[in-house]
Amino acid sequence: MSPTISRARSLALVTVAYVIAIGVGAAWLAWAPATGRLWLDTLVADVLATLVIFTFSRAYRNSSFYDAYWSVIPPLLTVYWWASGDPGTDRLRAWLLTVLITSWAVRLTANWVYGFPGLQHEDWRYGMFRQRAGRWEFVVDLVAIHLIPTLQVFAAMLPVYVCVTHAGPGIRWLSVAAFIVGMAAVAIELVADVQLHRFVRDRQPGEAMNRGLWSWSRHPNYFGEFTFWLSLALFGVAAAPADAWWLFAGALAMLGMFLGASIPMMETRSLQRRPSYQDVIDQVPRFVPMPRRRISAGGP
Repeated sequence: MSPTISRARSLALVTVAYVIAIGVGAAWLAWAPATGRLWLDTLVADVLATLVIFTFSRAYRNSSFYDAYWSVIPPLLTVYWWASGDPGTDRLRAWLLTVLITSWAVRLTANWVYGFPGLQHEDWRYGMFRQRAGRWEFVVDLVAIHLIPTLQVFAAMLPVYVCVTHAGPGIRWLSVAAFIVGMAAVAIELVADVQLHRFVRDRQPGEAMNRGLWSWSRHPNYFGEFTFWLSLALFGVAAAPADAWWLFAGALAMLGMFLGASIPMMETRSLQRRPSYQDVIDQVPRFVPMPRRRISAGGP
């Protein structure tokens, strides 16, 4: 990790990194030879921007430079695809989608900024990945921490590409339904984050979170995040119903990552640091919000 750098200077450095990264991606789109496929042009630009962030991560020995990439790039892709797509794209559908993605991105980025202590801090998972990789830590840092998440988000954004580049009104009621589902997901994430921040501020040593939305799901933030990506797939189906067979692939990949990797790692760490978290596991559903299970006095 980087030596102690003030929070303000850290945020300034991260901002500079993203300005340069977005500039490199924009330069590619403006001046590089076009592939003839809009999605491929933007994928190359996305990867180039990721490599810029990776360069900063290595220079400052902190891969948390990448953390905000998840929420910063999707609105830019949306606007660029819409501006470059078919002029016959349904404006209602495109506007609803743009408002949703912007709301999600602002909330998620603001939550990251709120909780960002500075570049002396790095997400605990990154160091664990590099340590386990041994001499391959450079490759793991580049591929697992930077490139794979970029490709995963890009794949989950493909329904957005379909939505803003296809002409015709599509299924308008489904666009409205997708917007409602997506905004509900953003609201769930917002409430879950606010409740968690308050808990962290006031908690007692060893206490595990089991209040508010967190008493209905052990990971309401991940549930909300998956629901958001699901809503983007619904937007894609609204624009091109015949493509429904593949439009959910990105959202399902997100679900697989949350259930197969992110949540197990978080729960293992929570149990190691707070043994009382086992009581939460015994009573609170893992993912989908539901009423907590009652535990009898004699045990499960």
